[in-house]
Amino acid sequence: MRPLSLLPALALTLLLGSAGFAKAAQAAQPPAAPVPSTAPASPDHWHLPVTTHTLPNGLTLVVTEDQSSPTVGISVVYKVGMRREPRGRSGFAHLFEHLMFQGTPVAPKGVFDRVTTAGGGDNNGSTRADFTNYIERAPVSALETMLWLEADRMKTLDFNPTTLKNQQDVVKEEIRVNVQNAPYGGFMWIDIGMLAFDKWENKHDGYGSFEDLDNANLDDVRAFHRDFYGPNNAVIAIAGAVTPARALALVQKHFGSIPRRPVPPLADFSEPLNTAERRLVQSDSLAQVPGLAAAWKMPVRGSADHAPMVVLGEVLAGGNASRLYQGLVKGRELALNLESLWGLTGPWQYDGPTLFTLFALYKPGTSADGVLAAVDEEVARIVREGVSEAELRRVKTRMKADWYNGLESFLGRADLLAQLQAMWGDAKVVNQIPAWIDGVNSAQIQRVAATYLTRANRSVIDRRPAAATTPAAR
Repeated sequence: MRPLSLLPALALTLLLGSAGFAKAAQAAQPPAAPVPSTAPASPDHWHLPVTTHTLPNGLTLVVTEDQSSPTVGISVVYKVGMRREPRGRSGFAHLFEHLMFQGTPVAPKGVFDRVTTAGGGDNNGSTRADFTNYIERAPVSALETMLWLEADRMKTLDFNPTTLKNQQDVVKEEIRVNVQNAPYGGFMWIDIGMLAFDKWENKHDGYGSFEDLDNANLDDVRAFHRDFYGPNNAVIAIAGAVTPARALALVQKHFGSIPRRPVPPLADFSEPLNTAERRLVQSDSLAQVPGLAAAWKMPVRGSADHAPMVVLGEVLAGGNASRLYQGLVKGRELALNLESLWGLTGPWQYDGPTLFTLFALYKPGTSADGVLAAVDEEVARIVREGVSEAELRRVKTRMKADWYNGLESFLGRADLLAQLQAMWGDAKVVNQIPAWIDGVNSAQIQRVAATYLTRANRSVIDRRPAAATTPAAR
């Protein structure tokens, strides 16, 4: 039903699919203090109005009013994802996301979708390492109905063996289509994490093994909903044509009576940077050209190194004007493409260990070592020379434009606010991030390049076509 909701944008492009939305939360460490910025206020910063309120049962509501369209976007983020699924139940958080659309004792299977679409709206959900989110957009006249439906499935689900078996089969079919029978199979976001991380919670395949999915039972489902789907483990964000007062009244009406539930304590998911390069060669019977994924462990969210590393990522791989695209794809013509990933979310939407990953399809006449050597040369040049003010200005302008473009739709706005509230504990971070970008300077970029983008902290997968011979070194 939610066929590609686990995949990031790059993997979706490669697999010719389209994804749901994803966001938000979990804490591998206590929330770090926001990144300080000395940048002055700028007229090109859009200040989004944000109002938050926490109900007595622990549910947090975030509202941003915008009367420019008689519509709303709604996001409900639960602070649970693949990292918190039971050991031996890999893929269970994603399986559970599917089950949330399979009905309740009050609104049976199919009602949620029919009501949403009949009112002129749509819905989706997705699972990431630290959260699961459920999103809807609809006319403002349907807002109360959508909140009623969300509250209904927060209370309980229709737990039955037929639905569980059906959704186990659905998720397994996703794995067949998107991983087992697709070229490259998501190795740049599934396999690379399994190589780079050490703790099971960070490194296991969140899509799931068939054995683990089949072993999930109704007791697992009931316990997961009880433990993680209570109001005190959730954030609701609403963006659009509704006042904060009206939104609060509706949320209190439909969610206020749902009791708070005990939430299992967070484990320590933190990991240090790696101290020796990790390499893996894979064979791919469906690939036509070799592919490369190189990933580095990243700084803690909100640390002093966070914003500089995000800007460095854009300098290196932020679009066709980036250094590595111009150097590897256009210049030396070593690679056919170049993309970057920040885990399964984005550069600001993570909590706990994450990776900055470069993915490229490279030409059969070269080698993975040749591509990596070119990357290392560019990183070394940045460490040595820094980044010019002109280049920084261009990169920052692009980053802020992308940031604001992502806030244009009410649905994207609501979903991002819910994520930020869940992870940072303050949705108003949405208005600080552009200033953090502006505050980054060349010396900071040099520091993080030397600290994080090292060979010792790097994990590499070389994915070769099964029929190809070993390429000559270059």
